[in-house]
Amino acid sequence: MKWINIPPVWLAVFAVGVWWFAALQPAFLQVGGVIVVGLGTALVCLGIVLILLAAYEMRKHRTTIIPHQEAAQLVSSGIFARSRNPIYLGDALILAGLALRWEAPLAVLIVPVFVWVITQRFILDEEARLAAGFGDAFAEYRETTPRWL
Repeated sequence: MKWINIPPVWLAVFAVGVWWFAALQPAFLQVGGVIVVGLGTALVCLGIVLILLAAYEMRKHRTTIIPHQEAAQLVSSGIFARSRNPIYLGDALILAGLALRWEAPLAVLIVPVFVWVITQRFILDEEARLAAGFGDAFAEYRETTPRWL
């Protein structure tokens, strides 16, 4: 059951929620068209790019990408210089993008719930481990780099 508590599973669960919301919403609430679907596609692509950039940076520094594992290095370069959590930010962008692609812009309201869940289940523990493992270096990084954007 440990595999259930990983971010991709949470993203999938919330994506199903967005899809369900889109499928059940009344037709008059659907806002679609080329612009909305195109924006959704752009957000999904941007989310994927953020995740790939973060994975590349973590691999370059030879540290784990898996939550709940100890980091071998504090990664603060590349995309991590802009956001302390680019993978989770990418997940949130993918979720928002899916809501738009599925022509359910009201389903974007699910994204803040996803952000809260990810923060509670993963980010707070990760930050505590990084603070314990990297001390002042992480404190400085936390002060200069936003958690999300």
